[in-house]
Amino acid sequence: MKRILFSIGEAIGRFPKSALIGVGLVFLLGIVGPWIVPYDPSAQDLTARLTGPSAEHWLGTDHIGRDLLSRLVAAARTTVIAMTIVVTCKLVIGVTLGTFAGFAGGRVDEVIMRFVEVFMALPSLIIALAVIGILGTGYWNMVLALVLAFWSGSTRVARGVAIGVLNRPHMEALRVLGASPLRIYFRHLLPATLGMVLVYVSADAGAVALAIATLSFLGLGIQPPTPEWGQMLVDALPYLDSNPWLVILPGLALTGVVISFNLMGEAIALNRIPVELRGKPLKRSHLIAATWQTQTADDAEKNVKA
Repeated sequence: MKRILFSIGEAIGRFPKSALIGVGLVFLLGIVGPWIVPYDPSAQDLTARLTGPSAEHWLGTDHIGRDLLSRLVAAARTTVIAMTIVVTCKLVIGVTLGTFAGFAGGRVDEVIMRFVEVFMALPSLIIALAVIGILGTGYWNMVLALVLAFWSGSTRVARGVAIGVLNRPHMEALRVLGASPLRIYFRHLLPATLGMVLVYVSADAGAVALAIATLSFLGLGIQPPTPEWGQMLVDALPYLDSNPWLVILPGLALTGVVISFNLMGEAIALNRIPVELRGKPLKRSHLIAATWQTQTADDAEKNVKA
């Protein structure tokens, strides 16, 4: 367990700090949202319906007098919880199946990957709509549908990473030294694979957030009166001409979340590409290399004298 937690911490430490600002803001609103909203997100006031920004309602109210700022913040919590559950489930399923397929190899690997490719051949939204059509609408049905729609991609990535880890020299040394398959899998393969896959899977969170809003927009996801950005867009469509801010505000919030996660994914990918050292980093690397050469020469001289 310590190896897995260390691997996760090491992977998160590789995230570029600038790319985490938008993502951190979304999760902060999701965590502390219920304690900072000025009004109850579901409280109606028909005497104050469709009012613009004011000192009382900073972003105005919707068609039944609910405070828009409160609903936007509460919707962030709804999206964060659902998105976290879906991403965690797809990570667990993907890493478990992917590492097992890569570790077992042979016919087991062939069967698992052909099953994965069947899911990858179908659009994720089509899978989600099919599952909801069978089970019905609702929060947990939506979460299950999105897990089934997104798990295959992480499984394929985990399998490729696991095969790369298994081909490293130290893994072959463990086999030669007589380490059991269970020890190799749980103490060496699984932690190393989990840390690498976490970097890639976290970049899919923007697509999951967009899928949550899409299903809610179609009336198949989170149901009213629970605040959610896709549901807020549906409620605001009849008032698009007269009160466009009702559509613009949740649209901007959803767009900001998706862009933040996409930028994080792009930054992670670029961060993993070696770059040319210049300035102080280059001088520091030269100093380290010179120190190693000096130590190597001293050790060789001591061995000759001995």
